[in-house]
Amino acid sequence: MLKFTIVLLLIAIVVSLFSGLVFLVKDDGKSHRTVNSLIVRVSLAILLVAVIAYALWTGQLHMNPTPS
Repeated sequence: MLKFTIVLLLIAIVVSLFSGLVFLVKDDGKSHRTVNSLIVRVSLAILLVAVIAYALWTGQLHMNPTPS
């Protein structure tokens, strides 16, 4: 469930990134949709970092110190 949440947040960040690009190209600076998209993207990134930190703190997610 945790990995699904992380993947879902990553997908939401990418969708917000591309929606911001579309708003930037189509609006020509007439609306605040690009800024709102940036706010959503930053909020999702903060939430993603918080979820990963919580998962590491509780032991649900482990780091790989010796990759092979």
